[in-house]
Amino acid sequence: MTYTRPRPMAWQYCGEQIKLWRNLAGVSRETLAKEAGYGCETIASVEQGRRRPAVHLLRIADQLCGAKGLLRAAEKYLEPEQPPEHSQDYMQYETEAIAISSYQPLIIPGLLQTEEYAQAQIGNHWPPLDEQTVEERVANRMKRQAVLDDQTRVFNYVIGEPALRFPVASQEQHQRQLRHLLAVGERRNVTIQTLRFGGVPGGNDGSLILLETPEHKYLAYQEGQLGATLTADPSRASKAAQRLARLAQLAMSPAESIRFIKELADAQ
Repeated sequence: MTYTRPRPMAWQYCGEQIKLWRNLAGVSRETLAKEAGYGCETIASVEQGRRRPAVHLLRIADQLCGAKGLLRAAEKYLEPEQPPEHSQDYMQYETEAIAISSYQPLIIPGLLQTEEYAQAQIGNHWPPLDEQTVEERVANRMKRQAVLDDQTRVFNYVIGEPALRFPVASQEQHQRQLRHLLAVGERRNVTIQTLRFGGVPGGNDGSLILLETPEHKYLAYQEGQLGATLTADPSRASKAAQRLARLAQLAMSPAESIRFIKELADAQ
């Protein structure tokens, strides 16, 4: 499944208005970019409707171009960025799933992240995201973690050793993230296992998630550099289940994993 998000009309109209007001005021794209703290390519993307205008940019453009509030009036029409369709589908199934099994080789799974870890990971997205988009995505990720509170649901995580050893931000933040894992791992409906270094077959093929619905159907979700797939095809879901089961077999036991994470968290 691949998806190209359509450009919302509000983005296009707002971008066109910024361009019109800028030209009317004799303000160059370079000047607006400098005042707003963006690159010229970002301003061009906004004016062409390919990128959602940030509230910060609207306010700077309004003041710089003498729009007297007419540009700022567009703020209420710029809805928060919606995730791509495949992500929306996954998040919907995630809220309803009775069981989630996940393998993440390089990063801490989203439902187990601290807010500062999520901020660092999403904030390091490339090409860069504007601050408003980063804040919205972090807030959404934190909100999704409420599913862990339902003790009738089961969450099984296999996390690669690189994710546990290598910080995405500062060492202090990483140690707080590891301690958060220890706290979440105490929940009776959450199992955390560590997959050590060692060239495990299938362990380097990327992340993989398997969801079980209330109707006991299975969906497999996989993300890559340029997109993601969500499938309910029985043969592919079965393959995902087999791979996850094998990775869990090769990983450290839950008790060993907790001791290992604690050692890393306590290391200076």
